[in-house]
Amino acid sequence: MDDIKNETPHKPRTTGGKVLNLYKQLGETPRERLDRLREQQQEYAREVLSYAGRLDPMAEGVLITLVGSANKMREAYLDMSKEYTLDVLFGFATDTYDLLGRVMETGEDEAITKRMIEKGLNEFRGTVSQEYPPFSSKTVEGKSLFEWARSNMLGTIVLPSKTVTVYDITLEGVYKITESDLLSYIETTIEKVNGDFRQDEIVRTWRRYLSINGDREFRCATIKISCSSGTYARSIAHGLGNFLGTPALALHILRTKVGEYTVEKSLK
Repeated sequence: MDDIKNETPHKPRTTGGKVLNLYKQLGETPRERLDRLREQQQEYAREVLSYAGRLDPMAEGVLITLVGSANKMREAYLDMSKEYTLDVLFGFATDTYDLLGRVMETGEDEAITKRMIEKGLNEFRGTVSQEYPPFSSKTVEGKSLFEWARSNMLGTIVLPSKTVTVYDITLEGVYKITESDLLSYIETTIEKVNGDFRQDEIVRTWRRYLSINGDREFRCATIKISCSSGTYARSIAHGLGNFLGTPALALHILRTKVGEYTVEKSLK
């Protein structure tokens, strides 16, 4: 997981400030998105840039980027509310709560109904305590949680939690994905990720559970979320599975809005 900041102390700063609504693509890290901005638009090549609110590689959508003196207002932009479209896959759980993780548990999803999902979502509405995902940048005793996780040392610490508010959470629909389509999507998506995220190991793990010639189907749900800053959509996916008694993870996360900045107007 990359650091939340992307400073360039060796480059001259400008006196101007600007807030950009960028679209972070699936597979990119926020830092890679800022690097792409510098490459595409030379006026930002020597600017001090930072992003307000990170997105994991398996998530895409609105990434608020602060330019120059706008970085002084960073806290205000970090506190903005967020909106997401979250697709949940039932039947699998991973250590990252999304596709870019080692499969830790499998289970049956046939008994999951629309009514059960809607009831489960009620557990996440309002002000709730949410544990940080094991693979996240939250620091505990001087080390990020993902460092503890990759060292197999999570059992030696207590996972921290925080209070977040889910203003609204709604089930948009339930559908099924075929085994071959799921594996193809996983392979294609993970192939887009650079850096050391255990990609080869993760793909091998998924291939042990899924076959490109398989004919099974897995249940999925599309959920709309409006929430306070700091809410983890993938934790909601994982938690929903726990409530329903079946493994679940975030199949896809799209951040559609940050404050008044919408995905429709974000710079690709």
